[in-house]
Amino acid sequence: MTRSAAGSQTDPHASLEQLCASKEIIISTGSGGVGKTTIAAALGATAAANLGIKVLVLTIDPARRLASALGLEQFGNVETQVPVSAFADAGASPQGELWVAMLDTKQSWDDLIQAHAPDVATRDAILANPLYRNITGKFIQSHDYVAMERLYQIHTSGKYDLIVVDTPPTRNAIDFLDAPERMADFFSSKLLRWLIAPYQSRMVGFASKPFYLVADRILGTQFLEDIAEFFILFQSMYAGFVERAEAVTALLGSLQTSFLVVSTLESSPAQEAEFFLNVLADRNYHVGALILNKVLPAYFLSRTGAKSARAMTAQPAEIAAELHKHFPELSENHLANMLAEIGSSFLNYQVVARREADQRAALSGSADVTLSIPYFEQDIHSLTSLLHLGEKIWS
Repeated sequence: MTRSAAGSQTDPHASLEQLCASKEIIISTGSGGVGKTTIAAALGATAAANLGIKVLVLTIDPARRLASALGLEQFGNVETQVPVSAFADAGASPQGELWVAMLDTKQSWDDLIQAHAPDVATRDAILANPLYRNITGKFIQSHDYVAMERLYQIHTSGKYDLIVVDTPPTRNAIDFLDAPERMADFFSSKLLRWLIAPYQSRMVGFASKPFYLVADRILGTQFLEDIAEFFILFQSMYAGFVERAEAVTALLGSLQTSFLVVSTLESSPAQEAEFFLNVLADRNYHVGALILNKVLPAYFLSRTGAKSARAMTAQPAEIAAELHKHFPELSENHLANMLAEIGSSFLNYQVVARREADQRAALSGSADVTLSIPYFEQDIHSLTSLLHLGEKIWS
């Protein structure tokens, strides 16, 4: 066993099956376009099919590809079960249950206010505030914060044995991780105190008068009052925000949670993967798996294959003459051109495959298990293909 970059140990016998069986939350991260959402769905579906557990795939990324792949017209904030008949159509008999949900920011904020407002009057006042919808949609990454709240809420409900979270692309995933602490910091910030001080005390200090006079002329008294009212009401839930922020941060670093980093071995996604692996290591978060998608087949690294390819490019006429005896319907010239093209293509792919192997070697060791997924000949657009992908990477 070797020490990984994240501080855990790299087990050569580790697998995604073991990861799903031992963890309660798996957070799938990666840059855009690397197959992160697909792999999260495949992992959830395979865990439900094989482990006899109740699995929820929660997508934070607003892309809606997951619904069609699972045979659902749509799904949203309320968890929706993938019917057993969909598994039957895919030729599978699941031992457990698969549920899916996609974050609805507005509905999640409404649920949060209703659950944590100190009283009915405060709850109704916040929900009725004219700036509520706009502010909750835009200020301080509210989407990221409420996503963490939703994850925490679902996990503490105890309804699911495993939650697989599909996050936004990597750099945005940092906002996702930082959102609880950022929200707590905002409610104790000097800016917020400046905004609400005159409306709490109706007395403005001499030093701050110029700020309010200018803001009042530009924005209008009513606008400032609406902002102040909103945040004064929101501050009544400050203690709850801080408490849950600390609880979420503790949950992310607990033994219950693991991260899954998905990437291709192209330069930009690989750099993003390395960046996020370092972030997770700095925070001492557990990285259960690094999945490298769309990797060229290992036979491109074959010395024998390279030798044959060089022969095809160097001596196509000689080889074509021998092949012509077995395929007389093809001209020797045609065969020679075809062999030269095949040999040249193989050698070009080998250059890329060697670079990929170097990239993989550089990234390996940062997770308990590193897996490579080859290019699939067909798009993954159904539960059948998701389960097929899942079985490829499962054990």
